Amino acid sequence: MTVPSETGAATGETAADSVTGSVADHVLEFPGGYTRTTGPVIGRFLTELRDARIVGARTAAGRVLVPPLEYDPDTGEDVTGEFTEVGPAGTVESHAWVQNPLPGHPLDRPFAWALIRLDGADTALVHAVDAGEARAVRPGLRVRPRWRAERSGRITDIESFVPEVTKIVSPVRTEYRLRPGRALARFLEGVAEGVFIGCRCGSCGKVYVPYRLSCPECGVPITGEVELPDTGTVTTFAINNLPDPRAPEVPFVSAYILLDGADVPMIALVGDVPAHEVRQGMRVRAVWVPEQERLPAPHSMSNIRWFAPTGEPDAEL
Repeated sequence: MTVPSETGAATGETAADSVTGSVADHVLEFPGGYTRTTGPVIGRFLTELRDARIVGARTAAGRVLVPPLEYDPDTGEDVTGEFTEVGPAGTVESHAWVQNPLPGHPLDRPFAWALIRLDGADTALVHAVDAGEARAVRPGLRVRPRWRAERSGRITDIESFVPEVTKIVSPVRTEYRLRPGRALARFLEGVAEGVFIGCRCGSCGKVYVPYRLSCPECGVPITGEVELPDTGTVTTFAINNLPDPRAPEVPFVSAYILLDGADVPMIALVGDVPAHEVRQGMRVRAVWVPEQERLPAPHSMSNIRWFAPTGEPDAEL
């Protein structure tokens, strides 16, 4: 029935309305709700929804229609009366994003209307997908229904579909105590004083940093210390996109740096330069924290913020 809120025609705005600006508001309402019988096909579908299952109707050609229809849309013939459980998971075929939901929408936050082909179905079902943000919805997205706790046999018994879990984020943290050996302790003592201490093999003459007690190539003990400058060359590097409390920013660069006078590189951060500008052969220098803020060994590695470009021409590697 039509219930006008004020006297006026229910057919819309008249020519006089456009002149005077008067508008007649109307409400179309069925007191007690619009009632219809469901029949054996739709009734079975809604009954299964009430029990948190989704079924489709099979046609004579073997196609499974979801939601079910009473007639085969291809031939007009009655469906067979055979019902097949489908899903509950399905795949998004297409979608439209709703940034500002209206009062009658199924969700009060941004969501997508989507065509979802449930596993085992040959047709797609229109329903809401609660994915959090527009870029999370795409064709091919796998989704599952989120059922309401109280169900009454309506399509809204499915509150919405949600994406399947494809990744998890697990906090990872471990605490441990490091007791440096004699070689590492000597290296860290040097860093505490603002210098890099390496060692030279008396047999092959190679200089290693950090300090070590034996030559990995010759196998002979090393006793000769070498104080190295805090300048060097980037030999290879990696761009990291995960946050690190030691890094100046994200993305940041970790690199193998060959200190001047050394024969093997050491790993360190590179800062004060955009990550995409770091390159092999770049000349860099250690950036130390102020002397009054430096920590003693074994915590002295934090005295080196990172290595920064010197501005010198690139070295040949």
